[in-house]
Amino acid sequence: MYEKEKQEMLDACLKMKEYRLISLTGGNVSLRVDQERYLVTPSGMLYEEMTPEDIVVIDHECRVIEGRLKPSSDSSALIYVFDHLPINAIIHTHQPYATAIGFNNDSLPACMVTLIDAAHARIQVAPFTPSQDVGMGQLAVEYAKEAAAVIMKHHGVITFGKDLKEALYSAVYLEEAAKTYCMARIMGPVPELSEAEIAKEAAGWTHYGQSGR
Repeated sequence: MYEKEKQEMLDACLKMKEYRLISLTGGNVSLRVDQERYLVTPSGMLYEEMTPEDIVVIDHECRVIEGRLKPSSDSSALIYVFDHLPINAIIHTHQPYATAIGFNNDSLPACMVTLIDAAHARIQVAPFTPSQDVGMGQLAVEYAKEAAAVIMKHHGVITFGKDLKEALYSAVYLEEAAKTYCMARIMGPVPELSEAEIAKEAAGWTHYGQSGR
């Protein structure tokens, strides 16, 4: 069941590793397939050893519908996010540069065009919540605002989108922007774009790529 979607999730997991957004078994990927069913990566498994058959199908109460492995320990938080945002895909990472921003900043400014294009706005930093707690999902929803990502203090990042491609782009470009921002801060203050400039750049993303023609 859901073979195509499971393969897409596995591909996204391997991309997360490729772009150094996670290490070993950190993070997770989840996908809503209908109003009562969700695909979630299994808990504590190396992504390079994972197969599509290892991805777990769960219901709204986090009960396993299909699969032999235990789903991600963040499942309850992930379902909360699905319930409260108009999205179909979530990627959770422990990407180092974006996570570092959260130690000393309340947000990451919309400082690069790629970040604006993929995540649409300034990225807020949510307060710390223990892993495996539904509160992680509650705070992600509260602090997401108009962005397609949120930084979880002392933890990592949650990104989301209408599909896995959008969620992955948000995670990758967020890390790129966070790394650039950290380097720029060493040299001095980082100038910020105006709200009008941000809005104009965000609108241009709808025409980017072949599908935007």
